[in-house]
Amino acid sequence: MHFRDDAVVESVDGESRTRRRVLSAVLTRGPVTAGALADALGLTPAAVRRHLDALTADGLVAAHDLVRTGGRGRPARTVTATAAGRAAVRPRGGAGAGEELAAAALHRLAALGGREAVTAFAEDRARALEVRCAPALAAAGPGLAERVDALAGALSHEGYAASTRPVVPPRASAARRAPGRAPGRPAGRAPSAAGAVHAVQLCQGACPVAHVAGEFPELCRAETDAFSRLLGVHVQRLATLAHGEHACTTHVPVASPRSGTSTTRATSRTSTSPTSTSRQTPRTTASPEGTHPA
Repeated sequence: MHFRDDAVVESVDGESRTRRRVLSAVLTRGPVTAGALADALGLTPAAVRRHLDALTADGLVAAHDLVRTGGRGRPARTVTATAAGRAAVRPRGGAGAGEELAAAALHRLAALGGREAVTAFAEDRARALEVRCAPALAAAGPGLAERVDALAGALSHEGYAASTRPVVPPRASAARRAPGRAPGRPAGRAPSAAGAVHAVQLCQGACPVAHVAGEFPELCRAETDAFSRLLGVHVQRLATLAHGEHACTTHVPVASPRSGTSTTRATSRTSTSPTSTSRQTPRTTASPEGTHPA
C-alpha cells in the first residue's frame, strides 16, 4: 500500500509553480539578471539561481554574458527564454496541431490568391488586434510613453508577453542605471521623469504567429503598421522572434532627438488607411543592455 506524503506533494507543487513564475518573468523581461528577477518576484537571488539552473538544464532558458565597458570582475550574466521555453508558457491550444493548421492554411491561401491575399489577411488580423488594444491606449491619455506602456499591457493580455525598455543617450544611461535594476520594465509603469529618455523599445517575448512569420513577413509588417496607427508615430521593427532573436523589438520615438521634448499624440482618432506609414529611420543613439540595435 502506498501512502502519499501530502507535505512532500505540496512542496513539489509549490516548487513547480515558482519555477513557472521565474520562466514567465524571463520571457517578459529577458535578457534579465538573476538579481533583477529576484527583486521583481520577491525571491532571494539564491532561489532564483537554483530555478534558473533547473530551467537551463531543461533547455527552457539560455544564459549570456553582458558586454562590459570597464571595471573589474566577471561580467554579469543575463538569461533569455529559448524557443522551448516560450512554447512551455504558451496558452493551451496555441501549439502543435494548431501551428501546423495555421501554416497549411497560409500556404493554401498564398497558392490560391497569391501574396496579395496573404497581405490582406495579415492586415485584417492586425486591424482586429488594433481594435482590441485601442481602449487601453485611449485610457492612458495623450502622453506617448504612457501609451506605449498601455500597448505593452494590452499585448500581454493577448499573449505577447510584452514589456518596454527606455532608450537613453550614452551620457545619461550611466546616471540612470542602478544596481539590480531589471533591464526590462513591466507593462503599465511610466518611465522616469528624469527626461533623458528619447525613445522606448517595445519588446514582445512571445508571438502567436512566430512559427509562420518567417515565411510570411506580411504578418510582421501589418502588426508594425498597426502599432504606428495606435501610437500616432512612425515605429521601426528592429528584431523578430521569427528570425531567431529572443524578442520582437520595436523602436518608438517618444521625444524629439534635437530638443529632447516629450512627444504627445496629436489626435486620439485611429487611422483607417491600410497603407504603411512613412519609412523614415529613427535616430537611435544608444540601446539599453540586451536590446537589439538597428
